[in-house]
Amino acid sequence: MSVYEAEINALQGGSADLGQYRDKAVLIVNVASKCGLTPQYAGLEQLHERYAARGFTVLGVPCNQFMGQEPGTSEEIAEFCSATYGVTFPMTEKADVNGEARHPLYAALVGTPDAEGHTGDVRWNFEKFLVAPGGEVTARFGPQTQPDAPEVVAAVEKVLPS
Repeated sequence: MSVYEAEINALQGGSADLGQYRDKAVLIVNVASKCGLTPQYAGLEQLHERYAARGFTVLGVPCNQFMGQEPGTSEEIAEFCSATYGVTFPMTEKADVNGEARHPLYAALVGTPDAEGHTGDVRWNFEKFLVAPGGEVTARFGPQTQPDAPEVVAAVEKVLPS
């Protein structure tokens, strides 16, 4: 299954319609509001703003699987992200990224290795997957990798459509 075929709702309801990203580069990140890595929202927003005009977006996927660090409702998550970090990039509904209830979107992502060769289960909040225009998952970055890290920026620039 392609990432574009996975059905998932937007954070505020209705379909997130992943097919709209077919011609874009997308950094898909499982996010959480009550995590030590939560300040990465600021870097993700900066990356999104920096490259949006060139066919790039960040897509946040709230997940509560890691020590219950995303306990809020969709409304609470949206308010937190907007008020605290000025997030403008799209967000989906809460989803499981691991286990039997793993969302099909993540089933399409987790086979991609990171720089150390890790594939399979997402290890923590803020793991990042880069999808090139057309749907190829081209890179995976661990949770500790900052959104403005040179390797992330280089990977994004390499797959920008324009």
